[in-house]
Amino acid sequence: MNALSIIGSGMVSAVGLSAPASCAAIRCAIDNFQETRFIDRAGEWLMAASVPLEQPWRGRTKLIKMAARAIAEALHSTPGLVPEQTPLLLGLAEGERPGRLKDLDRTLLHAIEDELGLRFHPASSIIVHGRVSAAVALLEARKLLYQGGHRHVLVAGVDSFLSAATLTAFEQRERLLTSQNSNGFIPGEGAAAVVLAAPVASEQPQLLCIGLGFGMEKATVEAEDLPLRADGLTQAVRAALGEAGCGLEQMDYRLTDISGEQYYFKEASLALSRNLRVRKEFFHLWHPADCIGEVGAAIGPAMLAVALAASRKGYGEGPKIFCHLGNDAGQRAVALLSYQTVRAA
Repeated sequence: MNALSIIGSGMVSAVGLSAPASCAAIRCAIDNFQETRFIDRAGEWLMAASVPLEQPWRGRTKLIKMAARAIAEALHSTPGLVPEQTPLLLGLAEGERPGRLKDLDRTLLHAIEDELGLRFHPASSIIVHGRVSAAVALLEARKLLYQGGHRHVLVAGVDSFLSAATLTAFEQRERLLTSQNSNGFIPGEGAAAVVLAAPVASEQPQLLCIGLGFGMEKATVEAEDLPLRADGLTQAVRAALGEAGCGLEQMDYRLTDISGEQYYFKEASLALSRNLRVRKEFFHLWHPADCIGEVGAAIGPAMLAVALAASRKGYGEGPKIFCHLGNDAGQRAVALLSYQTVRAA
């Protein structure tokens, strides 16, 4: 396959307003979970991971501010990047998400450009697959770099669960972590962005995406009548390993979007048991949502930013990282990363 090189990042989260600050907090397992102005059905305050911007913006305005800040950081981290020549692939919440703001698909990208005071390449697009959006964007970025001839592609995501309609719907479905439900997630918000390029020969190691895979899970988190066998994630794992030409045992640690629900931990365990053919004494699972909350479409680029920081600073558990994502609709994705030196052909 044609590998992708991750060369820059930006992030805005509940634990930091930049990628270095957020990644450092995640590395130290620091969270910023606080009581919100929302209450659960028992009359207790809901906990959430809110991004502390300089003004109390909410709704669409806050999405724009968070996305613009993360994208600007990613742009500044990459010398020589020309925004007008760079497509932006922006991940957003699924269209069926309860409480989703109207017209995001049509207006948000241009609003972010206005906030930044620049324009991206006309090949820019919106990807509305929630947590899986970043993986879909990696697939599209590969086409833009190798078939479209672009020098850089920017992959970003922005999302928020902090609205009354969203919180009410997920609480009714018993998906939120509340005073009455221990099997749920802490809602959050945030934005993240990464800059992608084709690998170039260099003595300095680069973080490469060496395999991508996708699958579809019928036994979704809210499908009570079907047994969970992790078929969708298994399909995605095998496709990614096939592209990379390696076995799962060659990966050093796992990085995932899991945000607290038992269903997704069980799915990860089942997929591992079905695909790992060689015993590994340790295969640790990193889940940044433990610190930044459930951030939806922002989690994919955030995971890539965490992987980039861990690789460059040397605190990862090895150079090869197994990343997997899944959304409530059943879409599953796997990205295999490798921090390595690229030799001249």
